[in-house]
Amino acid sequence: MALSKSLSLIFLQLLCVLCVLNLSNGKGLDVNFYEKTCPFLEFIVKDVTAKFISRTPSLAPPLLRMHFHDCFVRGCDGSVLLNSTSKNQAEKAAIPNQLLTGYQVIDAVKSAVEKICPGVVSCADIVALVARDAVTLIKGPSWQVELGRRDGTVSKASEALNKLPAPFMNITQLKASFQSVGLSVKDLVVLSGGHTIGISHCIGVNPRLFNFTGKGDTDPSLDPKYLSKLKRQCKPGDVTTILQMDRTPKKFDIDYYTTVSQRRGLFQSDAALLDDTETKTYVQQHLSHAGSKSFFDDFGVSMVNMGRIGVLTGKNGEIRKQCAFVN
Repeated sequence: MALSKSLSLIFLQLLCVLCVLNLSNGKGLDVNFYEKTCPFLEFIVKDVTAKFISRTPSLAPPLLRMHFHDCFVRGCDGSVLLNSTSKNQAEKAAIPNQLLTGYQVIDAVKSAVEKICPGVVSCADIVALVARDAVTLIKGPSWQVELGRRDGTVSKASEALNKLPAPFMNITQLKASFQSVGLSVKDLVVLSGGHTIGISHCIGVNPRLFNFTGKGDTDPSLDPKYLSKLKRQCKPGDVTTILQMDRTPKKFDIDYYTTVSQRRGLFQSDAALLDDTETKTYVQQHLSHAGSKSFFDDFGVSMVNMGRIGVLTGKNGEIRKQCAFVN
């Protein structure tokens, strides 16, 4: 009897371990997850997303970043979509997320999906699909999106502030941040390439220009001509002026790596890619158009890897009726 109880206890402990692994490494996801329950899902998502992107292509970068910002905090569970309440400041309220846009696209897609497949598809999966489609629609790479995520019920601004990789991070901090969610150094340099599209603001670069070490100095790693240009665009305390991420902010290409190699990466975290042998090598290998295909292929792989972070599957979490609110 004692042996039987011991074996039962060991079995239960093993199940708990497997449950934890299931939450952390993406098991339970499948590109065909909705094949029977919502077979036209991807068509619906792409159709609605295309209508927005055709009118406003500048929505593609924030929709890509929304997926990134979602996955790095509590995993890919749609927590970035939840609104704050009188008792809780949600992730949306965190400084890194205050400039995110495109929530209306997610809501429109969710509404369209609910009309065909009510209560079936999670907001977390919609974020992942919209990110892929938004990139593809501006002639960027495409990849198969694994599905089956469920939605989380917790969203805290403090966690977003603490867990999202910051533009001020050095290479050691960046590697630790990515490693903490199960991503590799290659994933770090590849996903950084997402900065090839979109814009930022002076608030993200001002410390490099005016107070890099707290002594009123500038970041010595910046190309002098680029430094002068940025100082003309940004004044101390400026938080609103718009800056391009690379020379072709509307085009998904490898110009980001060219920019970084010339010491013209906008953020300290961009410049940091030259401070590690593996990331620097990747940057240098993608300085010509010959590197475009490998970057596009790598980007798809790394997006799939990112999409597996901390997912809720099975009976964990919920399927939200509206993406901004828990059920």
